[in-house]
Amino acid sequence: MMSEQEALKCSSARNRGGVQRVEGKLRASVEKGDYYEAHQMYRTLFFRYMSQAKHVEARELMYSGALLFFSYNQQNSAADLSMLVLESLEQSDAKVADDILEHLAKLFSLMDPNSPERVAFVSRALKWSTGGSGKLGHPKLHQLLAVTLWKEQNYSESRYHFLHSSDGEGCAQMLVEYSAARGFRSEVDMFVAQAVLQFLCLKNKSSASVVFSTYTQKHPSIEKGPPFGQPLLNFIWFLLLAVDGGKLTVFTVLCEQYQPSLKRDPMYNEYLDRIGQLFFGVPPKQSSSYGGLLARPLFRLPGNLLNSLMGSGEEEEGEEAQEDSSPIELD
Repeated sequence: MMSEQEALKCSSARNRGGVQRVEGKLRASVEKGDYYEAHQMYRTLFFRYMSQAKHVEARELMYSGALLFFSYNQQNSAADLSMLVLESLEQSDAKVADDILEHLAKLFSLMDPNSPERVAFVSRALKWSTGGSGKLGHPKLHQLLAVTLWKEQNYSESRYHFLHSSDGEGCAQMLVEYSAARGFRSEVDMFVAQAVLQFLCLKNKSSASVVFSTYTQKHPSIEKGPPFGQPLLNFIWFLLLAVDGGKLTVFTVLCEQYQPSLKRDPMYNEYLDRIGQLFFGVPPKQSSSYGGLLARPLFRLPGNLLNSLMGSGEEEEGEEAQEDSSPIELD
């Protein structure tokens, strides 16, 4: 008698063989230039598979079809099938896995960077990756998106996704390139200072340390330290040590002593207020300016303000910011 596991394997092999035969016919249609007909057939098969609860087959067929259309520069058809890949995930009980996240990132990388479909795709992909919970998205997916955007030299959006990943080293290397390509020599310290403060606001102390050490070691305009020639870098170095120690008096004195450097960006003290709450037990202010910031369109502003860190990417995707008079919670 065939075991249940063996039967499932045989069934899976038969299903895969059927999908491959269908793929062969569809590929032939695309190669002949019958794009519209092939696209409609893909959609028909998708809904047929979904009605039969064959979610994996539907997803695999739409993924291969999207790659095929992308290879023929049929962006609209490819983007549509990419959305169907997401629909198959949303309607199934598929677990988040590296291979699925890599497939989603691959589709994202092939989409026209300026297309509205890409914005909609990444929003839905991030939402699915956290179970539709409204959280920020799976760190691995953010990391893959960040690398794609970095290759496109879209540094500001790459930076946003790196902040929500766990890849401090990759973030630092991107920031070195970003600083060299778009920044002034006098700003080399500000690129990493902002990233470290924002990682700390997200309670990601390990990535904050990695991004600082990697950036200061690899940036050609920074002399090896510590101590560094730039006071702001010395402040960040001391801050990371203070976070490990957790002593409020050290944090307070540090912020007072380096106020001239901290005044270079008005957001630094906002970040430090939050860091004080998270790591040093400082009580929240009764009246916080964070609420006013929430009404701003954050993601594309040069400062990449504090609340963009906790906004789950909706503002990036074109949705309106939510107004809230309470202090920001990054938990």
